[in-house]
Amino acid sequence: MKEKLIFKPRSRILLQLGDQLIRNESIALLELIKNSYDADASVAKIIIKNVGNSEEGEVIIEDDGCGMTPKIIKNVWMEPGSDYKEQIIKQLKRTPKFGRLPLGEKGIGRFAIHKLGNIIELITRAEGHPEVYLKIDWSIFEKSGYLDEFSVEIIERDPILYKNTTGTRIIVKKLKKLWSRGMVRDVYRSVNSFCSPFDSPDSFRVTFDIDKKEWLKGLLSLDEIKESALFKFYCEIDGEYINKFRYEFTPWKTMTKLSGRVIDENDENLKNLLRMVDKKGKTINLNKYRIGTIKFEGLIFDRDSRILKLGVQDKKGLHEYLNQNGGVRVYRDGVRVYDYGESGNDWLNLDIRRVNIPTKRISNNIIISSISLNREESTDLKEKTNREGFIENDAYKRMKQTLLYALSLAEEFRYEDKDKIRITYGLKSKKEPVVSGITELKKIIETRVKEKNLKKEITLYIDRIETDYENMKEILLRSAGAGLSLSIVIHEIEKMIDELKRAVEHEKVSDRIIKLVQHLSRLIEGYTLIIRKSETKMWDLKKLIDQAIFNMEYRLKVHEIDVIKDYEKKSEKFRVNCARNLAINSIMNILDNSIWWLEYAKRKDKNIFITISEYIPGYISIIIADNGQGFALPVEDVIKPFISAKPDGMGLGLHIVSEIMKAHGGNLLFPDFDEVEIPDEFKKGAIVVMAFKKEVKK
Repeated sequence: MKEKLIFKPRSRILLQLGDQLIRNESIALLELIKNSYDADASVAKIIIKNVGNSEEGEVIIEDDGCGMTPKIIKNVWMEPGSDYKEQIIKQLKRTPKFGRLPLGEKGIGRFAIHKLGNIIELITRAEGHPEVYLKIDWSIFEKSGYLDEFSVEIIERDPILYKNTTGTRIIVKKLKKLWSRGMVRDVYRSVNSFCSPFDSPDSFRVTFDIDKKEWLKGLLSLDEIKESALFKFYCEIDGEYINKFRYEFTPWKTMTKLSGRVIDENDENLKNLLRMVDKKGKTINLNKYRIGTIKFEGLIFDRDSRILKLGVQDKKGLHEYLNQNGGVRVYRDGVRVYDYGESGNDWLNLDIRRVNIPTKRISNNIIISSISLNREESTDLKEKTNREGFIENDAYKRMKQTLLYALSLAEEFRYEDKDKIRITYGLKSKKEPVVSGITELKKIIETRVKEKNLKKEITLYIDRIETDYENMKEILLRSAGAGLSLSIVIHEIEKMIDELKRAVEHEKVSDRIIKLVQHLSRLIEGYTLIIRKSETKMWDLKKLIDQAIFNMEYRLKVHEIDVIKDYEKKSEKFRVNCARNLAINSIMNILDNSIWWLEYAKRKDKNIFITISEYIPGYISIIIADNGQGFALPVEDVIKPFISAKPDGMGLGLHIVSEIMKAHGGNLLFPDFDEVEIPDEFKKGAIVVMAFKKEVKK
């Protein structure tokens, strides 16, 4: 028996398109703003009323665009998956007033309305046509039945709202959620970031109005924050090259000891770096794809409290702004592609890159940046159906490569100027032994050794020592639980480095220099052969924390420190893949730091708060906070080896923990108070997060 079947969509598919495909209210509103842009509007107005009451609350989206005819309502708006806009893009038919190409193309963006509320009223009018009114109660589609069993009444009438104009107004009622102050502020930030801060279209703007004005109090604008940026960059990328590049260091007026500088594509040293290559030296070429010219622009900040004291009045405001608005956003024709640059979407892996080289690399919370694309030229960059970025095809991956290459150039220049600030104002961190010794040794060799072949041979061995030392140090620290003593190794190497320095200062003993260097090189190579990684398997995080606290029970009691075990309140089982002993040692290391600094601060009521959270997508995190005075060093320095604010401190503790976390595929993080949910008591103390990669269930 053969039978032909047809698909019969259930009515609830419309609810799924809106409620399940669109992640949050911000994305829903941005989809509707996109429709206003596509309709050739000059302004899209967002009006929010009584959102604390789901029954009486309203969200209104209104524009002065071209409106919709009854025919478009019937044949396009009422057809899920319509290719109406897609055909416009293919034919490159621009809007008559502002010459725009549509941002939408999937034919489902309008169903984002259902994310906001259960009832919508649509009023629209196109020039030369009657005004159209329709009302949809989405709850009827929750009933059992097929899509063709339900109908929506459309009314054509003489203009009431748009008597002498055109446009569209959508009123959303019976709100799906009770909106909180935090939700409103998040939506406000997203709406205001719809247009690029650097290259926004003059022909389009978005306004935001709410009856609770106090909910928006304290939100800073980009113009108010720009003056705090010490570093700026701009580049244009096309094909294999960065065609335009400009980096600016602009010290604050209060930094009288420093002069700014500008570096552009005409700089002799920079010219050789404008052709883009990957890590293997292979050329990165965009010509294979329809991406067009990429404009990459950004403001970079310095969050070090010691630096901010030199010229920023509202330090807290700057921190809060960067925490919420920092990151790299993407814009096409000056209009945002969501959700690049949103908190939690580290699409360029900036935070991971910075973990490896914290003083040089740029993280999301110190940069405000934008990528500008041309809609017509970038057709190989296709947006996902759920409206959360581009499909990660080859064109997208190649674009990311070029952006990171360009950013690395800005990072190099910024690193030099950042170092200059710290040296000039006496804020330079302590030197790291061995590495600083090798650097000094190289300088002495360069100036003291005259014979070229001898200099070349010595330098060759010195470079080899430096590479082997770095490799040995990384492996040794990752295997800290293996019982090997790093301090002995460092001490031995330091003695040899000192002897090398003394010998090089007397050029006549060149043979001895070579022998010493060769011996040191063999010694380091030997250490790298005896290190092995620890075995890992799944462990219960709660039990690991309990064991760490048990191990330190006596010390905590002696110092009269109470541990608030918030993680015990969690009903979930948190299991992560890790080496048990290394994880416990890491927790103990963090607790040890808290004990020392709580005692140093002479707090009467000394407390340590420990919880488990999933606030970082894709990770399970242990959050440890104390009510002490916080870190005495910038957080970028606390994980560096051999740097410590403690008297006679080795400065290895948190560095070892950081290396252990990286070896497990996780991160050691130091968030601000408002980034995590902990009691106000710990606002000024040290906050440390051990973020373990969540296992993906197969």
